[in-house]
This record gives sequence, structure tokens and C-alpha cells, in this order.
Amino acid sequence: MSTHVNPVGWFEIPVSNLERAKEFYEGSLDIDMKLFEPGEFRMAWFPVAHGATGSTGALMESESYVPSHEGTMVYIEVDDIEEVLKRVVKQGGRVIRGKMSIGEFGFVGHFEDSEGNRVGLHSVQ
Repeated sequence: MSTHVNPVGWFEIPVSNLERAKEFYEGSLDIDMKLFEPGEFRMAWFPVAHGATGSTGALMESESYVPSHEGTMVYIEVDDIEEVLKRVVKQGGRVIRGKMSIGEFGFVGHFEDSEGNRVGLHSVQ
């Protein structure tokens, strides 16, 4: 692995209902997601800025993808955690942990999405 890049290049969030999850994330994060159906699974891609730092990923609907509170947790970079958490609740999600300082590294918050996944938010302010 190269020491000149961050190790995560892509993430996938399991969903049971792609349309519901896409609507949840678009409304919560104030973004547009693109649908992609390459075969036996269906995806909705988070926005990508080619050449930018960080990674992007997709919502994944397939028999082998099972939403869960356990396991790996993805943190999504946002400008305002409290505003996003308000939209999460409006979209039918649940706040697990409100905005919390992590010292010099900024702030985090956690929510449960429309599919039952635990997801994190990170901001520098």
C-alpha cells in the first residue's frame, strides 16, 4: 500500500430498499445520487469530485448486502453536523449520537439510516 494516499478508496453501504435509501441520503445530505444497475446488484452512487481528496462510494442493494448496526462504520464529511442530523430525522432516520468534539480532529455525530445502518458524520467545525 502506498504511504502517499489515504487507504480507503471506495465504500459501500448495504441497503434493503434502494429507492428508500437513495431518497433518505439525498434528503439528509442535500445531494443527488446516480443510479447504476450493472447486473445482479443495484447501486446509487454518492457524488464524486475527480482529483479531490477522500473517497466516495455507493448504496448497494443485493442479496449478499445486509444492512447492520455491527461492523465497519463509514464517516461522511459534512460542513454542519447539527444541520445534517436535523435532516436525518426529517427523512425518518434516528440520531444515535449528537455532535461531539474529538479535540483537534474536529467533531463527529452518528445516526441510523432508513435501512438500519449506523453511519458517522465528521466535520472540522
